[in-house]
Amino acid sequence: MPAISFQSVSKTYASSRGTVQALAGVSFDIREGEFFGLLGPNGAGKTTLISILAGLANASGGSVTVHGHDVRRDFAAARRQLGVVPQELVFDPFFNVREALRIQSGYFGVKNNDDWIDELLQNLGLAEKANANMRQLSGGMKRRVLVAQALVHKPPVIVLDEPTAGVDVELRQTLWQFVARLNRDGHTVLLTTHYLEEAEALCHRIAMLKQGRVVALDSTSALLNSAVSNVLTFKLDAPLPPALALLARVTGRIVQLPAHDAAEIEGHLTALREAGLKPEDVEIRKADLEDVFLEVMAEKGERVPA
Repeated sequence: MPAISFQSVSKTYASSRGTVQALAGVSFDIREGEFFGLLGPNGAGKTTLISILAGLANASGGSVTVHGHDVRRDFAAARRQLGVVPQELVFDPFFNVREALRIQSGYFGVKNNDDWIDELLQNLGLAEKANANMRQLSGGMKRRVLVAQALVHKPPVIVLDEPTAGVDVELRQTLWQFVARLNRDGHTVLLTTHYLEEAEALCHRIAMLKQGRVVALDSTSALLNSAVSNVLTFKLDAPLPPALALLARVTGRIVQLPAHDAAEIEGHLTALREAGLKPEDVEIRKADLEDVFLEVMAEKGERVPA
């Protein structure tokens, strides 16, 4: 039995422009104990899918189950299996951190779990803030409390929706160390993130959404192996020749060009020399998940194993 199963999930809603289809027949399973990444550009349908999983929105069609419990017909049982960390910073301003975690425990019928609460506070760097009012916390600390609230009832499935958006490096490292430990202990993790280096480092398998459809679904290693073999990277202070500009990904002075083999690398460098350009800090690296993601988003087909 999969930890999470999405079967032909669709979602439409009315807007001023007419009917909008946010999800169009999304189907995939997440195995128990898996660390699974859900990626896609803004508006691809990631948060809509998670909202349906968490019972915050109803699908227009299809079904979603958590450890066999349908999220609509058996909502209470399905919700007990989940710990969801939302994108938004939502908190009760009238309680301190420890009180907030005790109240959250009560929602799931969990009592006398102060030892686990202490462990959460310690592992998420909140021990010194345990008695601080939620209003007194910085944005990063509030984010840590949201993670603790999601884990306070020890759910077998952890859903992280952009958990490190806008937070400092220390929190990102602390969070991933703790979540990786929980995953090793058997917890299933579903992650959405725009930090693709995190997904590459953490996720066993990845699904990519585009306009409400799954356009790639495979192991992280298989997706990386499907990419162009190399990327030529350098710094440049002048515009690229038009032919290279069509291929390049440019961030400030940094230029990245796909290159399948040595001949293509030499071709790129020759084109730069002929244009009178002198690139700096030239290096060749293997393609990463960001390269794969951009390739997949530019394609018209799908990368889903049969």
